[in-house]
Amino acid sequence: MNIKKARGLFGLVGAVVGAVGAFSGLKVAREKKDKLALANAIASFAVAITGAALAARALRKDELA
Repeated sequence: MNIKKARGLFGLVGAVVGAVGAFSGLKVAREKKDKLALANAIASFAVAITGAALAARALRKDELA
């Protein structure tokens, strides 16, 4: 396994962990009816999705090269 592939896999793992954290934050925000925490959880989901997309692209480029 080369370094680029390992970096891409770590990026995917980080995105999954971020999504789990965002889901947890979303759950708490909904229970407390906290709009600011809800906005933070939604933004965290966006970050996790973007990170996963970047990691997937890095893995695809590595496979094509």
